[in-house]
Amino acid sequence: MPPFHPLFMCFVILLFHVVFACITQGHVPFQTFDAPTSTQPTGSGFYAQKSMHRALGIAARSFSTTASRCAKPTPSKAHLAVTPLQENLPKGFVVTGVAAGVKKKEGVLDLALILSKQPNTSAAACFTRNAFQAAPVIVCQDVLQQTSGRANALIVNSGCANAVTGKQGLKDAWEMVSSTDSLLSKVMSNDSTPKGSHSSLVMSTGVIGQNLPIAKILSAVRDLAPDSLDSTPEKWESAAQAFMTTDTFPKLRARTFELSGKEVRIAGIDKGAGMIHPDMGPASPAPGLHATLLGVIATDAAISPPVLQEALTYAVNRSFNSISIDGDMSTNDTVVVFANGASGMPEIDDIHSPEFHKFQQELTAFAADLAQLVVRDGEGATKFVTVNVRGALTYEDAHQVASKISTSALVKTALYGEDANWGRVLAATGSTHLSAPITPNTVSVSFIPTDGSEILPLLKNGEPEKVDEDRAKVILQKEDLEIRVDLGMGNEQASYWTCDFSHEYVTINGDYRS
Repeated sequence: MPPFHPLFMCFVILLFHVVFACITQGHVPFQTFDAPTSTQPTGSGFYAQKSMHRALGIAARSFSTTASRCAKPTPSKAHLAVTPLQENLPKGFVVTGVAAGVKKKEGVLDLALILSKQPNTSAAACFTRNAFQAAPVIVCQDVLQQTSGRANALIVNSGCANAVTGKQGLKDAWEMVSSTDSLLSKVMSNDSTPKGSHSSLVMSTGVIGQNLPIAKILSAVRDLAPDSLDSTPEKWESAAQAFMTTDTFPKLRARTFELSGKEVRIAGIDKGAGMIHPDMGPASPAPGLHATLLGVIATDAAISPPVLQEALTYAVNRSFNSISIDGDMSTNDTVVVFANGASGMPEIDDIHSPEFHKFQQELTAFAADLAQLVVRDGEGATKFVTVNVRGALTYEDAHQVASKISTSALVKTALYGEDANWGRVLAATGSTHLSAPITPNTVSVSFIPTDGSEILPLLKNGEPEKVDEDRAKVILQKEDLEIRVDLGMGNEQASYWTCDFSHEYVTINGDYRS
C-alpha cells in the first residue's frame, strides 16, 4: 500500500487541530442552526447535521489566524419566551395558530389568526417604504382606506412572503382576506358582523419571489371551527409561534395600564431575526411607493381610527423604526394595531387630550419592548447593543447618527470580536449628513456598562482618552452594552437597538432557502 502524500497528511493534522480547538471553546464546527418545529420546546437549540463540505469550510476559516478566533456559540434565547398572564390579555379578542402546510416541515405552525369580536374595531398600520411592497402590504393599505380605519381581523402566514409575485400574489392576498372575513362572520353574531367592505387584514413572511400554496391556506381557514379560536395564553402562544421564520422563540408580550379611570389591557406579537432595518409609515393614498419584521398589537382601549394612527406612527418611529440587525429593509414590514374598546372606557378622539398622550406613551414603550425582542433574536447575534446619540440639534439628526452606527459592518464585527475600536463609531458618526455640520471638537464617545459600574470614556470633546483596554474588554464581553455618542450641538437625543455580526449570521443567510 503506497504511503500517504505528505500534503494530505498535513491537511489531516491541520483539520484535527482546528476541530479540537473549536470544540474545547464550545463551538461545534460540524453543526449549524435549523428552524424549530412545533413539537420542539420553545427556545431550545435546534441543530441539524450538515455536509462535510461545509464543515471543512468552517474549519478552514476558523484556522485563518489562531484557535482563539473560532466562532463563538450564539447565546440561548430561551429565557426570552414568556407566557402572558390571562388577566393581561385584552378583552374581546380570540386567536389561534395552525399548521396549514406553507412551510416544508410537516406540522409546523405557519398560519395565525387574530379576531376582534367587538363591532367597529379601530385599526391602524405602518408599512414598509420599500419600492417593492409585497402584495399583503398593498392589500392592507386598500382595506384600511376603504374602511376609514376599521378592521376586525388579521391573518398571517409564515414560510412565504408573497412578495414580487405579480397579479397572482395580489389575488392570493385578497383571497386570504375574503376567507378570514367569512370566518369572522361565524365568530361574530350576525347583527354585529361588519357589512359591505372587507374587515380583515393580511400579512405574509418568508422567502421572496415565490407564490403562496394558497389552496392549503384557504383550506386551513375553512376547516377552522369558530370555537377553535380563544383568548387563552396558550392560543396567543400558538399564534406567536405561527409568525416565526428564523426566529428562535415566539415574541409575545402583554400588560395592563390605567386609562380614563379604566384598566386597559394590551398584547403584542412580532417576529423577525434577519433582513431587519425597518422604515415604516402610514398607508399612502396611492401605493406606489426577505425574513421580515411583522408585528400586531391588540388593545381593549377605545381609540378613534385617526387618533390611533397618530399614536402608532409616533410609536413606530421610536421603536420598530429604531432597530437594525443587518441594515436591509424588507418588502413586507408591517405593524398593525387594533383597538376594540372592550375595556368600557370612553373613546379617545382628540390628539391634544391628556388621555391621548398617556396612551401614546404606553404604546411607544410597549412597541419598544417588542422591537427589542427582534434585535435580541438577531440571526447569529451574541450582543444586544443600545446606541444612544444625544446633544443633537433635532431628533431626526440624532436618529440618523444612531442608525448609521447601528448599520456599520465594521462596528458590528468589532462588537462580535469584543474589540474596543471606537474609531469605527466615530467614522460612522462623521459620515452622516445632518441638518448642520458636525463640529468634531464637541463630540464625545463612551461605553456604558450594563452592570451599573462607571462609564468608560473613549473620546471627550474631540480628544481621545487614555483607554483601559482590559476594562473595555470586560465591558464588551457582556451580552448587553450601550454606546453613547454626544454630539455637543443641541438638546435632542435618540436611541437605536442593534446587534453584532457573527459567523453564524453568514451561515444562516448563506443557505436561507435550502
